[in-house]
Amino acid sequence: MHTAWRCPDCGPVSPLHVAEHIGPEIVASTIDRISADRGMTDPDGSGARAVPAVPLWCPWPLPPGWTMTGVGWAGDDRGGVRATAVACSGPAPLGGGPADLVLVAEEPGVGLGTRLAGTAGPDPGPQLTEAITEPGPGHPERVAHAKVRAGGHPTPLWSVKSPTDRSAYAGEARGIWLYAITWPASAGYLLAEDVDLHDLTEWTPPELVYGAPSPYLHGKV
Repeated sequence: MHTAWRCPDCGPVSPLHVAEHIGPEIVASTIDRISADRGMTDPDGSGARAVPAVPLWCPWPLPPGWTMTGVGWAGDDRGGVRATAVACSGPAPLGGGPADLVLVAEEPGVGLGTRLAGTAGPDPGPQLTEAITEPGPGHPERVAHAKVRAGGHPTPLWSVKSPTDRSAYAGEARGIWLYAITWPASAGYLLAEDVDLHDLTEWTPPELVYGAPSPYLHGKV
């Protein structure tokens, strides 16, 4: 008997909760759930959690024509929220149809980011180590593949291996993993522009526009 959620391949996992719809009330409810963790104690009763509340990253301002299309979180009542995900959709940066972006913030070992990125393992650590220590031909220095600003701070992201239908980038912000996954793969060019990520737990813009629910948070990947 086990009290934790378990995957037959990975063992104990944090259950994923994805809202069926998206709108101001759904976002507010998710923020309330994340904020409640600030007063939680460790599962072993050793005291207050050493890990701060997981941010809920969202591009703000949204790129022209883009909308927020989904929100989710991973965790349970005992361990609290250990990962968050925000989905956005809009016109592809190079044209040719719609594009989707999912941002994931997670504590080490959760594996939500790697699942959406289509890579193995619970963390991008091994791939990031390779990207940083072996920049590749023509890149003698450790040049990040994408740069965003998370909470006002420059945040480098490195490309990690993913299926050909998407592109995936990973890095670190506020001491935890940050993933940016786009569909199709060419939509990764969105991150070549000036993208500011805002933590919705700090303030939710009333001008935030919502769109149809993202398929990528509802089991398409």
